[in-house]
Amino acid sequence: MKTSQKWWTDLVTLLGAHMSIAGGLHKAAEAAANVRCDVVQIFTGSPSQWPFVQASRAKKTDVQFDGLLTKNNNQWRAKAISDKEEQQFKEALARHKITLPLAHASYLINLASPDEELWQKSIEAMVIELGRASQLGIFGVVMHPGSFTTSSEAVGLARIAAAIDKIHTLAPDATAQILLENTAGQGSNLGWKFEHLGEIIAQVKQADRLGVCIDTCHTFAAGYPLGTKEEFDATFESLENAVGINRIRAFHLNDSKKELGSRVDRHEHIGQGCLGLEPFRHLLNDKRFTKVPMYLETPKEDADEEPWDVVNLRTLRSLIA
Repeated sequence: MKTSQKWWTDLVTLLGAHMSIAGGLHKAAEAAANVRCDVVQIFTGSPSQWPFVQASRAKKTDVQFDGLLTKNNNQWRAKAISDKEEQQFKEALARHKITLPLAHASYLINLASPDEELWQKSIEAMVIELGRASQLGIFGVVMHPGSFTTSSEAVGLARIAAAIDKIHTLAPDATAQILLENTAGQGSNLGWKFEHLGEIIAQVKQADRLGVCIDTCHTFAAGYPLGTKEEFDATFESLENAVGINRIRAFHLNDSKKELGSRVDRHEHIGQGCLGLEPFRHLLNDKRFTKVPMYLETPKEDADEEPWDVVNLRTLRSLIA
């Protein structure tokens, strides 16, 4: 296995946002620069589609599954990223001085699923996600742990760990890490308890290839208070005990439309939701996280005179002492 690439830089403040790849991967870097991001998060493909197509519909550049788990490998092709797309993306990042690009996996992936076909398809999709990210020089792929649906919490967690082991086996040379994201806990979604993340990591054989991404909205919605300094410290002590602070590779910075413990995932602009500004002030001034990249996933409609990403980033930077 290749050593995972360096995931931090010498910048002090690492703030950015999720950007669309409409028009090409490089457009995300350009959009990030336009709103003064230091870092950027993207989808490497459509978040609502599987990253493979039937062979009959594939392009010549698409890649056949070799050694993956699909029953009929010759029927499917992975959607490829061309050398030109890769070059344009990397050049745009360098030109605009955007660092630490991060990817978010498809929303269709469910490594906790008790359905064997969906589980295997999700494994294959994550192998492709890691391959794309590694090709593009992206340091990590954020993934929702999954939903156990008709099984149980314990079975779901074990399924996730077993799936990650298979992914690591099928992608031994991937430089990008899987980053498990904590969730709000809607329905049977796993990951809303920090202990869920810790248990998955404990069961994975190559745990050194795993990190976590902590979402502020999800943390709050799951029932972890962040408002006062005492509450913030207690929540991160819980995270330290369950997962380890050193596992945090990224943050998603989102306010919450819903109240503490709602178990509902609804992002809001910074300071305009139930979280308010104080949790972000605590986080941005915590010296443990000065080199950890932080990405907005707030709504994208424009404010009265400028993009909301500009407004939210300015608000966040104003909180840094």
